[in-house]
Amino acid sequence: MKSNRPEILLVTPPYHSGVVESAGSWLPLSLLYVGGALQNAGFGVALYDAMTKFHTHEQVRATLRREQPSVVMVTAITATVLDAIDVCRLAREEIPGVLTVLGGTHPNFMFEEILRLSPEVDVVVCGEGEETAVELVRAWKARDDLSKVRGIAFRQNGGVVATPRRGFLRNLDLIEPAWNLVPWPEYTYRPMPGSTLAIVSSSRGCLQHCSFCSQRLFWKESWRANSAVKFVDQLQFLREQYGVNVAMIADEIPTLDPRRWRRILDLLIERDFGTTLLLETRVDDIVRDEPVMPLYRRAGVEHIYVGVESVNQATLDLYRKDARVGQGKRAIELIRDHDMISETSFVMGMPDETSAEMQRTIELSKYYDPDMAFFLAITPWPYADLYRDVKDHVATRDYRKYNLVEPVIKPVHMTIDEVRAELFRGFRDFYIHKMSRYHTLPAWKQAFMKSLMKLLMEHSYLKEQMAGLELPAGMTDAAEVFNLESKCPVTRVKNFIRRKLRLGPVPAVVEP
Repeated sequence: MKSNRPEILLVTPPYHSGVVESAGSWLPLSLLYVGGALQNAGFGVALYDAMTKFHTHEQVRATLRREQPSVVMVTAITATVLDAIDVCRLAREEIPGVLTVLGGTHPNFMFEEILRLSPEVDVVVCGEGEETAVELVRAWKARDDLSKVRGIAFRQNGGVVATPRRGFLRNLDLIEPAWNLVPWPEYTYRPMPGSTLAIVSSSRGCLQHCSFCSQRLFWKESWRANSAVKFVDQLQFLREQYGVNVAMIADEIPTLDPRRWRRILDLLIERDFGTTLLLETRVDDIVRDEPVMPLYRRAGVEHIYVGVESVNQATLDLYRKDARVGQGKRAIELIRDHDMISETSFVMGMPDETSAEMQRTIELSKYYDPDMAFFLAITPWPYADLYRDVKDHVATRDYRKYNLVEPVIKPVHMTIDEVRAELFRGFRDFYIHKMSRYHTLPAWKQAFMKSLMKLLMEHSYLKEQMAGLELPAGMTDAAEVFNLESKCPVTRVKNFIRRKLRLGPVPAVVEP
């Protein structure tokens, strides 16, 4: 962050759940888009990513006291909203006359609850923030009537006022994140030591109908995209200007338009500037793209997450996934067979689920055989369609637990602790299965798996659950366990994992 005091400070709340931060540090792209618009309007802006810095609340307080911005803008999802409100409170306590602004998915829907219960929040931005942030700051500085600003909510005359929503930006090619605000050495992808990681976007929105999702509600089931050339130009600029060699495409469905996506792949292959790409997309788009899958790898795509979510068709139908069970397995096979990392998640903990059904899902995860799998607790956002169906089973309104790790639904036939145990069982059984096949992987995936297992044990939410147990004889660091050469062969590693996860030893096998 620059030493000169900014007029506007963009802040991420100091929240951690041990999920995304296990793989790397992820810059707050939405704030950078808002920062770009504010800079273009002539305002002095700085970024304070308290989340990536792992700052405590007291360190946040000290930073606010030192920087003394006139406006503090904080972004929040459901899990981070309470800490975001705390940032606003700290700003109020340390900066006389400050304007505190909250934006993001959760505030977009829950603005009335926030403004009613949290006097430290002055204004909530609803919808896209670029144009709204500029108009809001201008109106506030001019002491103008805030009700003239579209897309905000605030308190007035003892009640909450929400102004008419602003339409979505039509041409995404005309906006640019404030990349100059980023302290690039702080952002890296841990499986690639020494890397510089960016989060990028090539489109906004989603046309699907998933009942648990926030994105399709936020974007009102619309979808807009950058042109292929604009998006590839941005990736090349980041590589040449800032040394970014890994980029996560943050779109919900970057591959939705097959002609545009094919053009992006062709341009990446043609320019060959060497950026590794990570992305998320739908299983049916991967199945659709089977004829062009070789282009994915040539274009630099190395890691693809697809949302399988469930191995039960009835559950997929309840989630309104518009997908068939068989498509998930086929998509994973295509990704794996074309030498990319396949990742998926299995969501468990619906009200009618039993322990036996969860264990069946865990067994089927091995049959699907992605390179990476995560077992997540179904999390009904308080504004999503699914919430209405499960609200009688919601066990807590502590939003900090709405992070896909902590179960917040109590099934009819299980306790919360039993759900938590089954989620952990999923991780345990799946990765023991993967390690048993370690030597069948190509060399680069072997290196990735070593790095992955080390990260999961040392940086993820699983660390505490595995702490305090002994390492294999003669080893002093968990990293040594994943040096899968002669001094730590496969069975030894598997036995270590089992001890860590409170299992008995595996049967003796012949080493490969």
